[in-house]
Amino acid sequence: MDLPDTKPEIMREQLSRDALFLHKTYQGKLGIHSKVPLQTPYDLSLAYTPGVAAVCREIAEDPDQVWHYTLKKNTIAIITDGTAVLGLGNIGPSAAIPVMEGKAILFKEFAGIDAFPICLTDTHGDLVGHIRSLAPVFGGINLEDIAAPRCFEIEEALQDLGIPVMHDDQHGAAIAVFAALMNACRVTGKNLAELCIVISGAGAAGYAVTRLLRCIGYDASVCHPVRDVIVCDSKGIIHKNRPGLYNNKYKYILAEETNRNNKTGSLADALVGADVFIGVSAPGIVTREMIQKMNRNPIIFALANPVPEIMPDEAKKAGAAVVGTGRSDFQNQINNALVFPGLFKGALQASATGINDDMKLAAAHALASYIKEPDPQHILPSVLDRSVTNAIADAVCAAAVQSGVARNCAAIKTENTPDHHSNH
Repeated sequence: MDLPDTKPEIMREQLSRDALFLHKTYQGKLGIHSKVPLQTPYDLSLAYTPGVAAVCREIAEDPDQVWHYTLKKNTIAIITDGTAVLGLGNIGPSAAIPVMEGKAILFKEFAGIDAFPICLTDTHGDLVGHIRSLAPVFGGINLEDIAAPRCFEIEEALQDLGIPVMHDDQHGAAIAVFAALMNACRVTGKNLAELCIVISGAGAAGYAVTRLLRCIGYDASVCHPVRDVIVCDSKGIIHKNRPGLYNNKYKYILAEETNRNNKTGSLADALVGADVFIGVSAPGIVTREMIQKMNRNPIIFALANPVPEIMPDEAKKAGAAVVGTGRSDFQNQINNALVFPGLFKGALQASATGINDDMKLAAAHALASYIKEPDPQHILPSVLDRSVTNAIADAVCAAAVQSGVARNCAAIKTENTPDHHSNH
């Protein structure tokens, strides 16, 4: 069903009513189905007792057989504590279920991956321990909607599980932004390495985007930093002399690794002479006048949802050469839904022990190169283009093999990967 062609406020009201009706009618969006028949006594003996005992013994004798005999190979856990859900904030694990269900059906629809929402009440402050206890069932873990800075700590603590663990709000967003930026540079003729970029927002997405663009923590042989990034939070520009930075490890890292001229002031001050604005923060905080003080033909990614930092028409009137948002009703949607299905599919195909720098960068380059001839209105493919998943999965699987984190000895080319990519 297409979105109705009407005024935005009326459309939002109708969308809300229809969403409530759909979720109540189906009692959620996700169900479980059996892969095997259960019609005869012998079917029952094969799937359950006594036949299943033979499978259990195989796995007990060789734990790696779990990848061959169970759902683990193609199943993802989507785990949240409900502390940073979409633009709704800390609404708790129960209210987060509809979002996690939605993500689960995206995994299934776009990548053929079985995913299950696990929304945890973290009453004892040991979310890492809870996740470790759940890990044996799953081939990968997608951390989701966990507030910063805790999301960084949790992801770091789980990298020894031997399966891909990724906080998608960080890395999915960063990969999508990086791919969009590469193609925006192709459109404008700007040199990626020479860019001065201003990022509004120092939470999960802002931190990860900054780390990728400046290659903070990345292997220098596979990542090449842009010239400068200036990060702003609600207090203004993050710089080395700002009081209180020692109380936040992650903002301290940003202060040390960005803003090479130690610029101070507000977001408006940061944008003077900048080439790119990337917003992952709050609605309506960028004005036409602020964009007019940027360098010629600026690139504007206003990704706050549902209301961006500046509306696309206003940004274009101010002289923006390329504008992207997080919304599906504007051109150039920059959304991590373009990334996570293919990234996890490639990791699962390789039975990877983690998701490393090589795999993330492979995903970004695969997404960018999917559009052969980008133009100001089309720097990324549509989220609904199913072939994007396979293009990313192929690149990620190959990168996992080449970087030595794959259990499978060779990358497997996915079926139906297109030879000719779309411009739209």
